[in-house]
Amino acid sequence: MPNATSYQLFINGRWRAGSDGTTLPVMNPATEKVFGSVAAASAPDLDEALASAERSRKAWSARPAKDRGEILVAAARILAAKLGAAARDLSAEQGKTIAEATGEYARAVETLEWNGTHAEELSAPIPMGPNREIVPEPLGVVAAFTPWNYPVVLIARKLAPALAAGCPVILKGAEETPSAAVHFVEALRQAGIPDGVVNLVFGVPVQISRHLLSSPIVKILTFTGSTEVGKQLARLAANNLQRCILELGGHSPVVVCEDADLANAVPAISEYKFECAGQSCNAPSRILVARTLYEEFLSRLTEAARKIKIGPPDDPATEMGPMANARRIEAMQRLIKDAVDRGARIETGGTRLDQPGFYWPPTILTGVPKDAKVLHDEPFGPILTVAPFDTIEEAIEEANATEYGLAAYFFTGTAEAKRALIGGLSAGALSVNYLKGVSADAPYGGVKQSGYGYEGGEQGFRSFQNLKLVNGFASSDEIS
Repeated sequence: MPNATSYQLFINGRWRAGSDGTTLPVMNPATEKVFGSVAAASAPDLDEALASAERSRKAWSARPAKDRGEILVAAARILAAKLGAAARDLSAEQGKTIAEATGEYARAVETLEWNGTHAEELSAPIPMGPNREIVPEPLGVVAAFTPWNYPVVLIARKLAPALAAGCPVILKGAEETPSAAVHFVEALRQAGIPDGVVNLVFGVPVQISRHLLSSPIVKILTFTGSTEVGKQLARLAANNLQRCILELGGHSPVVVCEDADLANAVPAISEYKFECAGQSCNAPSRILVARTLYEEFLSRLTEAARKIKIGPPDDPATEMGPMANARRIEAMQRLIKDAVDRGARIETGGTRLDQPGFYWPPTILTGVPKDAKVLHDEPFGPILTVAPFDTIEEAIEEANATEYGLAAYFFTGTAEAKRALIGGLSAGALSVNYLKGVSADAPYGGVKQSGYGYEGGEQGFRSFQNLKLVNGFASSDEIS
């Protein structure tokens, strides 16, 4: 990546600076040095984005779904062709390794392809029996807000179904990782997306959200981020009754039963937890282990965590890069101090590395009292707590003892334990004997304080449609 990079807004089919010339700095978290800038949108820019999205709405929604899908598939191929350079840009801005950034772009390509391929099928009328059908229709202009932790795949999970369904989008990209949004939108531009159908803005988040959601042009809000911010956005959206798709915080438990295969469980947990330096809403954060396996599991996990190679994200040997910003370092310090002050023990890690960059090592805590903040506040970093349990019922109760319900994981080979955990764990998604990200064809959403609505698969596609019920269309005298 060049020493200095300037990213722009994309409004009405044109890349340009903000109307008042304001820019925001872009920092490399591995060096703590500013290396670029991103344009900030002001009110006139947002008004232009709203107007251009609304102007494009009728033509885009009327365009055959097959044609819309073909543009997405073409964009997927364009994005795949520049995957290497795009991954390097993302790694430099976010701090994840080149391998992690490459994998994220591959998932974004998969998401574009899946939605593009299924656009015609999922836009077709749905038969409901004699003389009845459901006619899917695009809901209208979408305001999409995406975070910095997995910026490109989360852009794909919002924009791909919205565009395939026939909805124009105004994307508020993450200022910390602008290259992800720029590469994605540029791929759509090169694929032939009409002017105004996709608009990209950056800037002060609270100002952008208030301005966009105050407009009746916007019909749908889709957001990934913290529960606190999600609630604020939902309150703004309520004024215009804008539909909301909210993927919010998580505090995911892992239950390791007494018959679990530790040779599988330990590396699976370690690899998935410490990917992206633990900065993932669905990353495991609380490990509950059957008491008979507790000591062996803790020993193996601690050893695995200590072996993780931390270093510059562009070094092929690096397994975990820095955290994204100073705010995450401060959060780690606060959570660990609170836990230790209450009697918790640090098995490994626990302090910032003494070098430039926002580096925090894999950290494992034991003996954490139930009132410690780390068991209730989303860690969003490389911290794991490990505790023993005696019965499945106790494990389920402890696993459910947070306000979050995004994801949960468990390891067992026993049918009885599987049934109990599937029925008892409160989460939007469960994984049995493995941990990995969600594929493009699967719906994903949280319960409790982890949000509502779905992204991915048919359910995610339908989030951007009005399902119009048509009765008695065969003859006028049957209309009810």
